[in-house]
Amino acid sequence: MHLNRLCQGFFFLLILVSISSLSAQEIKWDPSGDAFYQIQNGQILKVNLPSQDSDVFVSTADLTPTGQNPLNVRDFTFSQDNQKLLIYTNTKRVWRLDTQGDYWVMDLNTKKLQQAGIGLPESSLRFAKLSPDASLIAYVSEFNLYVEDLATGQITQLTKDGNRKLINGTFDWAYEEEFACRDGFQWSPDGKMISYWQIDANQIRDYYMMNFTDSVYSRVIPVEYPKVGESPSPARIGVIDLASQKTTWLNIPGDPQQHYLPRMEWNSPDLILVQQLNRKQNHSKIYAVNVPANEAKVISEEKEETWIDVLSNWENVYGLTYRHEFKWLNDKKSFLWFSEKDGWRHVYSIGLDGKETLLTPGYYDVINLLHLDEKNKLAYFHASPENATQKYLYRIKLDGKSKAERVTPALFEGTNTYTISPSGQFAMHQFSNSFTRPASEWISLAKHTPIDASKSIEANLAQNQGPKTVEFFKINTADGTELDGWMVKPTNFDPSKKYPVVFYVYTEPWGATVKDGYGVARNRNYDGDMAEDGYIYISIDNRGTPAPKGRAWRKSIYRKIGRINISDQAEAAAQIVKWDFVDPERVAVWGHSGGGSATLNLMFQYPEIYKTGISLAAVANQLTYDNIYQERYMGLPQENLEDFVAGSPMTHAKNLQGNLLYIHGTGDDNVHYDNAEMLINELIKHGKLFQFMPYPNRSHGIGEGEGTTAHLRKLYTDFLKRYCPPGGK
Repeated sequence: MHLNRLCQGFFFLLILVSISSLSAQEIKWDPSGDAFYQIQNGQILKVNLPSQDSDVFVSTADLTPTGQNPLNVRDFTFSQDNQKLLIYTNTKRVWRLDTQGDYWVMDLNTKKLQQAGIGLPESSLRFAKLSPDASLIAYVSEFNLYVEDLATGQITQLTKDGNRKLINGTFDWAYEEEFACRDGFQWSPDGKMISYWQIDANQIRDYYMMNFTDSVYSRVIPVEYPKVGESPSPARIGVIDLASQKTTWLNIPGDPQQHYLPRMEWNSPDLILVQQLNRKQNHSKIYAVNVPANEAKVISEEKEETWIDVLSNWENVYGLTYRHEFKWLNDKKSFLWFSEKDGWRHVYSIGLDGKETLLTPGYYDVINLLHLDEKNKLAYFHASPENATQKYLYRIKLDGKSKAERVTPALFEGTNTYTISPSGQFAMHQFSNSFTRPASEWISLAKHTPIDASKSIEANLAQNQGPKTVEFFKINTADGTELDGWMVKPTNFDPSKKYPVVFYVYTEPWGATVKDGYGVARNRNYDGDMAEDGYIYISIDNRGTPAPKGRAWRKSIYRKIGRINISDQAEAAAQIVKWDFVDPERVAVWGHSGGGSATLNLMFQYPEIYKTGISLAAVANQLTYDNIYQERYMGLPQENLEDFVAGSPMTHAKNLQGNLLYIHGTGDDNVHYDNAEMLINELIKHGKLFQFMPYPNRSHGIGEGEGTTAHLRKLYTDFLKRYCPPGGK
């Protein structure tokens, strides 16, 4: 249900990559912090700072195995001693990301290439990692964990019980989608042990997707998928001693069928930290596990009335190399942790003795932590205390008493992101707003001064700016809640005329749509220019969206998805349709995934406002979605089933009055196709007429297959123009 995390930023990122030769996701820092490495034109470059001079570090010839074509490098990592390079190539998609492929090891002194996992199926290796001394490489293949001696090429299979239902070293669908858990094993700091997750999905029922098009006989595609109300897949963490190849299962208290283990990390060869979360996800414990004694002790505990976020909704959890990491300080005697316990999302220091210190006090949210400068006792982070639609760089002293200082100059009003070097000396600054195309620059971080003034964002700002077509506004609801929104009016707008309005919605806790960034108001599904054609285009963020507005704003939606978000949207729309230049008879709404669900609910619950709706990949029945997401925000259906029913669109389908186009991919492993058929049955039962478009074998993004995107755009645009005609009257 989280497609919006990809779609919202798609056009912004596309433009950013095309304008700038650098992207934060492509950079691999040199430990010195004054150089980085980057894939470019089939080779790996080393770029020196501050000069920005580049040299070929690994050439195309170096990347060509004997008798083969050059390796297409998808990603790479260095050994701890920087003498070897681990290269990821020939990748395949697993659910959302291409986390399966082949790995090669390059000796950087001799440039010798060595393929790992020879004899195992092609493109079957996952999350390969070199041991601390780079003599071994470990990886997962087909649900089992392996270790390989690089000197001899000998491969040892460490687990032998893995299969689709008993998963070693990686995760099932729900853990990956909802906790961003993919890489499921770690080397111990001394290289003598490997810790790993094992997920037991044997008790999880399969959801069967059907492929009707690739053969004259249908093919069943099973996906182990725990629906809301089903107990979690039991998880446990094992530690393999490589000398004996014996696994010891960590002795963590609690029923595995009623808990999750979303985080694990080594502190020392004798100590592992593990986060345990209860099924309702409102009680978190951090255990320090003494590995030799196999004893677990709680060093930190937090309880919430609603839910506790394991990860930040603002982080790039779909980055290929994203993994949960403990950020250590004080020579690993303490670590940094996020909490909303004081009403705002803040960073805390937690010692191994359990002592906590609030490091970022104040009435603002820390969006994400970027860099920890222990030498100068500073932390750098993104925040935006004054405007929730924007983002800036801040820093604060690590004394727990100081006020945060804004680092981003006032000139850059909009969305600012930073990638900071390990030394904290340099940073890549990226900037855009609704009327300024994305641009990037290298800066000296201390005073935020560009390394090369002629190439700075400021020097080129005017040429990157366009007309201010996006207007930001605020709506106040009856209870005093202030909602942010943006609007694009028709080209050659005439205030004496009335225009149709199209609302773009998402509304759920995993996505905000009102952001001051370039391309924010681009409708990816519209074939043409909405403003030129004569539409008003609007989006509003309701309570419950992950805007940096404090805990109360975000957590107000608990057990109320499908109600409070829908009433906020409708109350805002009711005010907007009274504006002099809005035609109340031509009001449309659309959304994808959670936005598709909101579209249905708005059409069904407020038919007097919304006359036309286009819903894509919607959850029509909340009881069909996965347990981790739905139970986090809605509770357990065994305890409050009425909330799930009240918030489900199909409950209100009988109220449909307007024009509805419903679209769903039959191969959607995320929001299952059964939602479509359940909703269709309900609409049929009540004699409601509507249009429906199933896309065969397409997944949640409805993007696979020749001609799909063009077809979807034509379908969407034709329906909108037919039932909500553009132009002023």
